[in-house]
Amino acid sequence: MQTIANETKKLIAKYKKIKNFKDVLWGLLFASPVIIGVAVFTFYPALESLYYSFTDYDMFNEPSFRQFDNYVVMFTLDPDFWVVWKNTLLYAGISIPLNLLLGFFLAQAANFKVKGITVYRTLFYLPVIIPSVASGILFADMFLVGPSGIFNNILEAIHLPALTWFSDERTSLATFIFMNVWNVGGGMIIWLSCFKNIPVTLYEAAELDGANAWHKLVSITIPMSTPIIFYNLITGIIGSLQVNSSLIVGGVDGRGVGDSLYFVAIKIYNEAFGGSYNMGYACAYAWVMFLFIALLTFIVFKKSKWVFYGEEG
Repeated sequence: MQTIANETKKLIAKYKKIKNFKDVLWGLLFASPVIIGVAVFTFYPALESLYYSFTDYDMFNEPSFRQFDNYVVMFTLDPDFWVVWKNTLLYAGISIPLNLLLGFFLAQAANFKVKGITVYRTLFYLPVIIPSVASGILFADMFLVGPSGIFNNILEAIHLPALTWFSDERTSLATFIFMNVWNVGGGMIIWLSCFKNIPVTLYEAAELDGANAWHKLVSITIPMSTPIIFYNLITGIIGSLQVNSSLIVGGVDGRGVGDSLYFVAIKIYNEAFGGSYNMGYACAYAWVMFLFIALLTFIVFKKSKWVFYGEEG
């Protein structure tokens, strides 16, 4: 009887393995379109660009292996290297905290229980769905310097001096940062979803203890929002370091007046498609940017002990 029981257990275990294997096959079959798409359109191009970064490849000739020459030239001889990284880091250092704060307080305003709040939320989010090309044309008209400039006409109407906007390198980057605040409504939706998940009982208990609005903000809302702060910080780092100025506001080469809008992404685009078609050098730039973003993201993850994910079981 013991032998029969052992054989039965072996058969059951074998059947479970076969069933699990079939389940895995079915899962892979249904996921295969996504797996194939990611492999063909993401992993393969990424590996190919890594190879090209070590070559002299200009789209018209076969790539010839150059070892680390592209990287040596980038760090030692390229006069644009420090310019593009200075502009990119300056933009990221200002826009990331600015968008975090504006999205947070805009969501706070949109979270009030007042009549017609849904309409206000829609209006706040509406700029996000406007295509980037359309918004670029819109802002190009609004920031014009001259009698047809909408913003300058508004400033003059309230007896304030007109500004130079994109026509001066001293104000060009600040104008670009101000222009990108236009899309802060996208982050507002994420903040709102976070606020809706904070238990109301926490606020009620705080009110019973005599807490005012400020105490509830710093003791409940912000600590309970740390996962969203962390998420927005990561996506902000990735997005801001890949920023590129529109050709509409950055000129024909996207560099802006006096290279004030010359970002790393613009440098990559100009090297690859700006006339020289130096794909190998552009790939080297892209991989340096990727490694820098990966390093910053890793540091943020390592220092994420301040994020509160709820009570541990």
